[in-house]
Amino acid sequence: MRVMIFDRMEECTETEVQRMLPLVSAQRREQALKYKHTFGQYCCLKSWLMLFDLIGISEYRNIEWKYNEHGKPYWEDGPYFSISHCKQGIAVAINDEPVGIDIETIRHADAELIARTMNEEERVGMDDRKFTRLWTQKEAVVKAQGVGIQSFEQLQHIMSASRDLEISTIEKEKYIYTIAYGKLHCIGA
Repeated sequence: MRVMIFDRMEECTETEVQRMLPLVSAQRREQALKYKHTFGQYCCLKSWLMLFDLIGISEYRNIEWKYNEHGKPYWEDGPYFSISHCKQGIAVAINDEPVGIDIETIRHADAELIARTMNEEERVGMDDRKFTRLWTQKEAVVKAQGVGIQSFEQLQHIMSASRDLEISTIEKEKYIYTIAYGKLHCIGA
């Protein structure tokens, strides 16, 4: 498995977006330009270029991906991959087996969100870092499974359904990211 984290978000500028646009496929350009703000455009483009740097492909413009029934992108002949971004950074992972990655800025979650997304055991000792850590773990697992978030009930029980996965969480000062990977059936890929 290979992982790349980019956290120099001060480089997120309109000039950088314009520089990256001609480097990517028409599919990715179209996707990036759907974002209304420079930040979304930048993350969409930068994550694509990071992905191909990890794979070791220098020609980005002609490779397009497909989406499974849950919206997870994949290549028929490429490695498994996962992409995530937040205000503090961009995270990309590739692997020979299904993989999911999630990066989140450490943030406050209100009691209602905690109650909907965390089971009773997970709520014990809840604070902002614990919520963010658990949230990234849950997101990484559903991405590795290829199903995405389908319900709040799913989120409350997803960690007990992830025993076939290795889960690695890394905590930084302003953000947390988690990688989930392993031998499992990835839907649509």
